[in-house]
Amino acid sequence: MKRILQAELAAALLVTLSTGAALSHAGLERREASPNSTYRGVVQINHGCNGEPTNRVSVTIPEGVIGAKPMPKPGWTLTTEKGPYAKAYPYYHGDISEGVKTITWSGGQLPDDQVDEFTFVARITDAFAPGATVYFPVEQDCAKGNYRWSEIPAPGQDSHALKSPAPGVSIVAAQAKAPSGTASASSGTIKAGDLTIDTPWMRATPGGATVAGGYVRITNTGAQADTLVSATIPLAASGSIHSMTMDGGVMKMASVEGGLVLKPGETVELKPGSYHLMFEGLKASPKVGESISGTLVFARAGSVPVTFAVAPIGAKTPIGAKAPIDAKAPSAPAAAEPAAGHHQH
Repeated sequence: MKRILQAELAAALLVTLSTGAALSHAGLERREASPNSTYRGVVQINHGCNGEPTNRVSVTIPEGVIGAKPMPKPGWTLTTEKGPYAKAYPYYHGDISEGVKTITWSGGQLPDDQVDEFTFVARITDAFAPGATVYFPVEQDCAKGNYRWSEIPAPGQDSHALKSPAPGVSIVAAQAKAPSGTASASSGTIKAGDLTIDTPWMRATPGGATVAGGYVRITNTGAQADTLVSATIPLAASGSIHSMTMDGGVMKMASVEGGLVLKPGETVELKPGSYHLMFEGLKASPKVGESISGTLVFARAGSVPVTFAVAPIGAKTPIGAKAPIDAKAPSAPAAAEPAAGHHQH
């Protein structure tokens, strides 16, 4: 009996030590991604350096991961270093051959007894096949001391055997991704994490048009803000978020840099005459009555598949709607509709 008890205590101690070691490393919240998909990287810092607060976190973006964009953090200075890729990769706006290689947050104060997250969004290319692992080395500096989570296991080596392992992301086939991140649709409403996405639609365009407007209503039911970063449809070379305002009787449109913030508990509507999606480089014209598959990309919720219903040219509401949806578009006053013959979004 005594031997059995000792064995159980030893096993419990081993589990405790293993768990403590795992928690001590810098890690990534999302540990799976698919080729040719948007990945939301959340670097988790779980402790300081022997009691000292963390004041700098830097993550290296590996080759084959492109279009990296960091999320700012209040109280921290954000910097990026750009450089050439080893080759050109297909991207929303055509092939790209350079981009962000290192992201650094510095100047903040993360006490040793607290945890925090440092977020970026990037695209995993098909340079990685299912079964591969992508490593994101992380540097952590403190008031005194530092850690370099940069060790990458050799083929066949267990990463748990490394003293300072780099956070890794397992590449899986799209259909094998964890169901927790999968959007589900019911009665035209899509749930993706804390977000409810309702009534994605767009306007038909005349033949030869190169741009189209897209619209959607989004509710953030969570306790944390999210950001709508971009959108895609197969018919367009690129998709982004634009604002439309009137200034002295002149209509002005501008790209929303950094994406559209969705505050906790807020419902926002991208609609004609205000915030909207801008699809550019059309390869074909959306036609009334069509359903066009697309994707909305969020900083927290990740890539969410949606289907845009196509309404007539100049429509102010989706097909079947009796009146415009009553939801606000944050930080931008609604603009008057542009005059006939002008670009309408």
